[in-house]
Amino acid sequence: MEHHPYEPTADAFVGRGAGDARVLVVDDDPTVAEVVSSYLDRAGYVVDRAGDGPAALASAAANWPDLVVLDLMLPGMDGLEVCRRMRGRGPVPVIMLTARGDEDDRIMGLEVGADDYVTKPFSPRELVLRVESVLRRTRPPAGTRSLSTAGLTVDPAARRAAKNGAELALTLREFDLLAFFLRHPGRAYSREDLMREVWGWDFGDLSTVTVHVRRLRNKVEDDPARPRLIQTVWGVGYRFDPADASGSSGHSGAGEE
Repeated sequence: MEHHPYEPTADAFVGRGAGDARVLVVDDDPTVAEVVSSYLDRAGYVVDRAGDGPAALASAAANWPDLVVLDLMLPGMDGLEVCRRMRGRGPVPVIMLTARGDEDDRIMGLEVGADDYVTKPFSPRELVLRVESVLRRTRPPAGTRSLSTAGLTVDPAARRAAKNGAELALTLREFDLLAFFLRHPGRAYSREDLMREVWGWDFGDLSTVTVHVRRLRNKVEDDPARPRLIQTVWGVGYRFDPADASGSSGHSGAGEE
C-alpha cells in the first residue's frame, strides 16, 4: 500500500527516550524560529524546524516529534489546520504560539487540541520550561496502576483510556484531566486547583481548564449537555462523581461549563 506523504512512518515512533526528545518548531518568522530552536537545543532537545504548514507535516511524517511548538498565524495553512491534521495522524503534544492577546484565538487553539499556548512576545526560557512540563507529563512514573470506574478505564503507563471497552482519542491534557478525576472521585476542585494539579501551573488563564473540561465531557459523557460524571459545582468548580453516572443529571450552565 502506498504511504501517505504526511502520515508518520512506523520508524518515526521508535527509539526515543527522555534524554533525546524531538521537538518540531513551526514558525514563519526566521528570527523567532532560530531563537526558540537555539534555546531548545541548548536544553538538550533534538530540534526540527519548519516555516509553514506543509513543511511541518512533511517533517513530522519523516521524524515524528515528541512535541510541537506551533505558530497559530502561518501563511496558507494556519496553525489550527496543522494541529488538526497532525492529530489525525497520531497523538502529539502541541504548544501553540499566538501573536494575539485575543482570548478567542487561545480558545480556538485549545479547542483543536493544543495542550498549552504562549502569547508573543514571550520569554524563550519560559517556553523551554513549558516544553519540559508538558513532556514530563507524557512519561508517568513506572508502576503507575490502571484506574477503572463507571465504565471508564485509564492506563497511565500506556497513556490509553477507554469507555465501555472502546478506546478514547484524548489529547495529553484531556488524558491527564481524566486520570486526575478518576484518582479523586467525589471531591470538588476549583479551576485553580485543576490548573495547579493537572497543568502544574500556579497561575494562568482559567479558560484553559473550562475548555478542556468541555472537550472531555464531549468524549466521556453519554449526554454532554447533561453531564453526570463531570459535574459543575456552582461557585467552586467541578466534581467527578461516578456514583451519579446512572442517577440524576449534573448541573451545567453558561457561567461555568
